[in-house]
Amino acid sequence: MKGDGLKKVDRRDFILLGAAAAALTVWPVGALAQTAPAGKRGAVILVVGDSLSAEYGLKRGEGWVPLLQQRIAEQRLPATVVNASISGDTTSGGRSRLPGLLAQHKPTLVILELGGNDALRGLPLKSTQDNLDAMTKAAQAAGAKVLIVGMQVPPNYGGDYTRKFEGLFKAVADANKAALVPFLLKGIADVPDAASLFQADRIHPAAVAQTKMLDNVWPELKKLL
Repeated sequence: MKGDGLKKVDRRDFILLGAAAAALTVWPVGALAQTAPAGKRGAVILVVGDSLSAEYGLKRGEGWVPLLQQRIAEQRLPATVVNASISGDTTSGGRSRLPGLLAQHKPTLVILELGGNDALRGLPLKSTQDNLDAMTKAAQAAGAKVLIVGMQVPPNYGGDYTRKFEGLFKAVADANKAALVPFLLKGIADVPDAASLFQADRIHPAAVAQTKMLDNVWPELKKLL
């Protein structure tokens, strides 16, 4: 972040910033990728995200992506979830990985949850938008529907940057007629008791917050299913 005036941040600002910072810790790819079983699977949902989708700091099975598979099973929907999220990933990293993932898993639906690390590292907004746009187009060209999951940054990034960053997710979704979840951490990072919904480091959402994250994604996802 540049020194164009980091303003005093309150607790919620700190947590929201930390949520973006969560993706800087890199985990082994093998620990995160869940390979879908062979055979008839119905819909194949491919999640390409960062630590917010990769169960960082959680027990396996507690993150919102495994909870998504559980919900799908409970509702008897014919779908399988493949979690290809990696802590530390950026939109550039996701863009480079996506062709191989599309070829390997042949998804019918792709969830893109990337962009927070781009902001944290001060990458150009145009680069982030171009990468998300390219990923969306690639997934659609492969025959998959696309759901873009948005992120927000706290006000201390500067009002103009904050608005443009939030808006780029909608811009990509609108341009490609893709579905959109405006903010993955709505009701988590932007509430008065936000600290109670995060792990002890105040960076990573706790297990108790994962169902809410899924609830934020589910309405749009279910429409696509």
